[in-house]
Amino acid sequence: MANLLTMVIGPLFAPHSPNDIISDMVFARPGEVGLLGTDGLGRDLFSRMLYGARTTIGLSFIATVIGFVIGMALGFTAAEAGGWVDDTISRVVDIMISFPPMLLALIVIAGLGSSMVVLVCTVGITHASRVARISRAIAMEIAINEFVEVARARGESLLSILRREIWPNSIRPLAAEFGLRYTYSILFLSGLSFLGLGIQPPAADWGMMVKENLAGLYYGAWAALLPAAAISVITVGINLIVDWLGAQTGKQISQEMLK
Repeated sequence: MANLLTMVIGPLFAPHSPNDIISDMVFARPGEVGLLGTDGLGRDLFSRMLYGARTTIGLSFIATVIGFVIGMALGFTAAEAGGWVDDTISRVVDIMISFPPMLLALIVIAGLGSSMVVLVCTVGITHASRVARISRAIAMEIAINEFVEVARARGESLLSILRREIWPNSIRPLAAEFGLRYTYSILFLSGLSFLGLGIQPPAADWGMMVKENLAGLYYGAWAALLPAAAISVITVGINLIVDWLGAQTGKQISQEMLK
């Protein structure tokens, strides 16, 4: 929660613009210049961390939401419609899953560039196929219940059954899956930025900040360690929430959901 709060209001408390060079002392340690020191260009690391939180956490959240909207729509439709619709969607999902996510991202970025829109949509699409598989499995378990059979007997439409019967009863397991996919989005986008294929300078992004300040490790600087620690803290925190959601259901998350 603290990380999400930092994403929303953190930049309001940044003492400097993320790209302002505040000192000619590079890789200054915490307290020497500013609260957390400076990076390899003399920019305030604290300010860049706050702005980087909005980029890293915010874009990851948007990408995860896109993946879930597409994936749930496909998975629920396949489970409830059945027949050739289910077969077609399942085969398309299998084809998408067969592509390694990083390789798919590299192909798309090489062809379309590394703008924020391309990055978010690429990560969202990599999620969609996996979310579709999970959503289909969950929806099929719910669809065999009597209340769904009653809805069909009343002549309700496919959209009505999905909205009123399937979706409300799938929120908790899908919430746990959302947490896992959100963690993956953060690591994926940070990894792309570290490779130089994600968010481009001079924007602040935690993954890119690690790459930019690797040279500081030779001087004992904290500039690369702090954004790496921030990524670790938020991913561990989200996973703890996922574990709690799993415990609330009285079940463990299936191995398929961890893929």
